[in-house]
Amino acid sequence: MTSVAPSRPPDSTPAGTATPHYGERAIQEAELICFDNPRQGRAYEVAIELPEFTCKCPFSGYPDFAVMRLLYQPGPRVLELKALKLYVNSYRDRTISHEEVANRILDDLVAACAPVWMQLEADFNPRGNVQTVVRVSHGRRQPC
Repeated sequence: MTSVAPSRPPDSTPAGTATPHYGERAIQEAELICFDNPRQGRAYEVAIELPEFTCKCPFSGYPDFAVMRLLYQPGPRVLELKALKLYVNSYRDRTISHEEVANRILDDLVAACAPVWMQLEADFNPRGNVQTVVRVSHGRRQPC
């Protein structure tokens, strides 16, 4: 039996070096950034889908994949999308349960932007013939 190491593009960082790629650095430095709500006082909703969420199972260490669906009514601040993407990607190598990850992300988002209402749905891909959907919310939804 022979094995072949995967080829690397010529400009990639050689194995064993400590210098992370620019994307890895951006993820490591991720902070939730918000901006002032341009229509504070008006009830409206923002829907965001993050279809490539990953984390690791705390029992097996296997990767878990999910679609995160965020729906919220902004309060004083609105989430900046690139910052949200980097923040969510920071979970890629974390060992965390489905339930805890949904609750922790919601807590962090609420702390960052103080929404009137927010719901996060974590729809995990089936593994071993079992699919999990965790839905968490904060606040009271206003009619739009």
